[in-house]
Amino acid sequence: MSLSIRSSLLLLAAGFGLAGGTACTPTQVLEGADLTALKALTDEVEPQFVWENLVSLTQAHATDQSVDCVSLFPEGVRKYYPELCNLSNTRSGLWVRDQFRSIPLEVHDDVSLGENDIRTTNIIAEIKGVSKPDEVILVGAHFDAFWQGADDNSSGVAAMMEMARVLSKYKFERTIRFVGFDFEEYGITGSHRYLKEGKGEKVVTALIMDCIGYYSEKPGSQQSLPGLPSPTTGDFLAIIANDESSHEAAEVYKLNNELQLMSTVPLISPGNGTFTMGQALTLSDHLAFWFNHQKAVFLTDTANFRNPHYHKDTDTPDKLDPVRLGQATRVATAAVAYWAEGPKP
Repeated sequence: MSLSIRSSLLLLAAGFGLAGGTACTPTQVLEGADLTALKALTDEVEPQFVWENLVSLTQAHATDQSVDCVSLFPEGVRKYYPELCNLSNTRSGLWVRDQFRSIPLEVHDDVSLGENDIRTTNIIAEIKGVSKPDEVILVGAHFDAFWQGADDNSSGVAAMMEMARVLSKYKFERTIRFVGFDFEEYGITGSHRYLKEGKGEKVVTALIMDCIGYYSEKPGSQQSLPGLPSPTTGDFLAIIANDESSHEAAEVYKLNNELQLMSTVPLISPGNGTFTMGQALTLSDHLAFWFNHQKAVFLTDTANFRNPHYHKDTDTPDKLDPVRLGQATRVATAAVAYWAEGPKP
């Protein structure tokens, strides 16, 4: 999750009402969903494969050379945020490319120099839609990480790769585009450039995963959002949206309940989701879509509101929950397949 952008969210009311946003009734969601097919699809997600992906990716980060931070940040900032000088993205980028190709999916790099000294390389693979190839469901996860970055964000990338493996076996009416975003930790730079350069104009909905592997059943393990009610036990996956994406958040929540996958809590940020009322959860690549007035849903374990190892060298695989990570991957797989209007043999 990015250090640089923070705003506030409101907890969705129990059931299907979306507090602070547009209410969705049960009759408005899951129209045309083949729940039997979606359940069978999620059963193909192998939690062990997700976990093996995560461990392999953290090893890539652990053996990589950190990005040169001296030219990017003044000494005072580097001293206050030591993680800035422990960011890696080279070997993890190679890992992402290799995984896509092994599925196999065609891969291409989206390189941008931008207006500063940071060169970003977003890594993209697609499953082309059958009847609506120009309508894109985007799955995104950033592959840069501080230290090993087990939760942030090897968990999201590991899930994306297992989703790509499973979904690539089927056809969908819409195109499914997988994007490994670069330099999210330096101001959501990769996703911001991707949208600024017009490459997301055909995206119908984006699903962003960042920090989805840390869970705790200990009472008091979940911190509250500032001034807002919140569960006190960190055993759930948060489904986050703004007003424009609230219907999609309701669909994810309903799909999860129908398929009985895991405990989830839907949240909504009012308006376009960028209001600042304190530190909260708009800390990842979904915010670039919200700024661009495009729909995006964010799946997360809430990161620093729960995980004491956030942006520390102790963010290692042994701190995570392999079972719930696999369940979160299944939630994401069901949502993307449903939005892409599939699966079809």
